[in-house]
Amino acid sequence: MPHTRFQDLKENNPDIQRSKILSALETEDLSISFDDALENEMVLNMGPQHPATHGVLRLLISLDGETIKKCIPDLGYLHRGYEKLAENMSYHEFIPHTDRLDYLQPIANNVCYAAAVEKLIKLEIPERAKFVRTIAAELGRLQSHLISFGSMVMDTGALTPFLWAMREREKILDIYDLITGVRFTTSYTRIGGVAQDISDEAIRGIVLFTDEFPKYLKEMRDIVERNKIFINRLEGIGYMSREDVVNYGITGPLLRAAGVDRDLRKDEPYLIYDRLDFEVPVFTESDCLARFYIRMEEMTQSCRIVQQCLKLMPLGPVNAVSPKKVLPEKEKVYTKMEELIHDFMLINFGLNPPVGESYSAVESSKGELGFYFISDGSGHPYRTKIRSCSFCNLQALPVMIKGAYLSDSVVIIGGLDPVMGEADK
Repeated sequence: MPHTRFQDLKENNPDIQRSKILSALETEDLSISFDDALENEMVLNMGPQHPATHGVLRLLISLDGETIKKCIPDLGYLHRGYEKLAENMSYHEFIPHTDRLDYLQPIANNVCYAAAVEKLIKLEIPERAKFVRTIAAELGRLQSHLISFGSMVMDTGALTPFLWAMREREKILDIYDLITGVRFTTSYTRIGGVAQDISDEAIRGIVLFTDEFPKYLKEMRDIVERNKIFINRLEGIGYMSREDVVNYGITGPLLRAAGVDRDLRKDEPYLIYDRLDFEVPVFTESDCLARFYIRMEEMTQSCRIVQQCLKLMPLGPVNAVSPKKVLPEKEKVYTKMEELIHDFMLINFGLNPPVGESYSAVESSKGELGFYFISDGSGHPYRTKIRSCSFCNLQALPVMIKGAYLSDSVVIIGGLDPVMGEADK
């Protein structure tokens, strides 16, 4: 009985509980006395059910009044073990799961995954398939940046631009419906090409969208960039030095907003990007406003890329001719014995790549997205590793948010633009 009473007293002692929290938050540059901590400091949980954390992100925040002294991001509330799932299914079977990583640009995930597998099995895809993949990936970048723009302005108190951004995103989803037959999680890319060719109706829809979009983008930018409240909420907020951005391994708009001219589409070209004329916007301020401008400029460049692809795209097949590696067309599976056999073997036993490893990365809307495989020669990967941009970029959050006001935290998170389905892979 005395032991039980002592335990209850110990567990219910607020001083002991507070000391545990303070010791967890303490760092070299945050050395304060215990009495000062009890008087001046408050520990706050932000998320994982907070509307401004862009998903199930939890932040453990130490506050001195309204000033954030320390922040610890707590990830893992959406963990699904996708890397282990990939190791227990065939390379073809895992394609639908890639849609569920960064679900704001699912086709870009498809493209990256398929490219990594094709590199592993040394398979070259047809020219038309490269153009179709590029168009689909850039449309994905557009819809992702539209969500980022809309959610950031809504976090700062503006609703109308968010609705305009959703209107334009709906047009892209309608185009996806014409290209893939599905609006959202498309599973469109195949190992060796794409599920089906792009139709004339889809091309007409893309032409109409890319012709009209710059006008609507200017309208969206004008309403916020001329608003002093919006500019003051972003300018100088969430600063991170160029050296820290590089040392933390941050990529994408956050890296280019810090003055580093790094874009895989230019520096390590894939698909047909080396044949296209486009610019990579770079700013040096490394704050939330610079990250906002980067994404706005990238949308303009994505329109240029899509329009060039439509002009240069050749005729021809959209899948490689390699029966033991590439899934046959469904109508042939149902009518021809050879295709039925190949489909059965690929689905049930996999494509059995050679023993080795491969890594392939693309410039997604949030940075470098990569897939790494180790093959032991069986039909499924021996090891799979996903380099997810959101997970890597969230490392920067404690640096960016330190010293900011609590009200600035939602703007800084919006500037990071994380998707927790990708971070908690």
